[in-house]
Amino acid sequence: MRKLIALMLVFGVAMITGGAELLAQEPAAADAPSGYQILKKYFIDGDWRFMSFVLVCLILGLAFCIERIITLNIASANTDKLLERIDENLKEGNVDGAMEVCKSTQGPTASVLYEGLKNADQGPDAVEKAIVSYGAVQMGLLEKGLVWISLFIAIAPMLGFMGTVIGMIQAFDRIAEVGDLSPAVVADGIKVALLTTVFGLIVAIILQIFYNYIISKIDGIVNKMEDASIALVDVMASNNVFK
Repeated sequence: MRKLIALMLVFGVAMITGGAELLAQEPAAADAPSGYQILKKYFIDGDWRFMSFVLVCLILGLAFCIERIITLNIASANTDKLLERIDENLKEGNVDGAMEVCKSTQGPTASVLYEGLKNADQGPDAVEKAIVSYGAVQMGLLEKGLVWISLFIAIAPMLGFMGTVIGMIQAFDRIAEVGDLSPAVVADGIKVALLTTVFGLIVAIILQIFYNYIISKIDGIVNKMEDASIALVDVMASNNVFK
């Protein structure tokens, strides 16, 4: 569902941006092309057969990036406050109450702590084992979709380079057909070659920035999750939860 929302958001932003560019054009400045018009012109000049694939990589890659960012922001929780509420319940001997606190809190940290509390009657070793096992599961969920972003980062410049090779082939075919090596003969083929490469690299750079941000976000959540897991065992031991 979040992927669909993210995809709709990408299309919405693209439409709003295009509409804003059109509304911003004044009749007096009709001779001066806007940024949107320049981008559209270069997109068409780069041969839509290759540029369309690069554009699809950008749209799908951004959709996955936005979905991950939304999910990770929801998954981020105040672990200190969560541990305080758990500690309050454990001081009263209310393990079920501490589990309810975790159950009502969103995010992977709360889910991992819940698994630890669920095994409280089996001793500290069982709690640590449950935390480690379920932590690996949550880690996999946090990284869900990253493989697709990596795929689009790799494919976009490859598609650009493929357009470059095909553009150069077209240029040499034109030379062979005309029998002349003048710049005017090969200009179109070389232009297609360069534009597809540029757009492919731009898409890869944009997605790489988002990818690195997502990775740093995941690392932060995992670090908090590990710190909270260690703190939970200490809290349980200090409140004599282990019999």
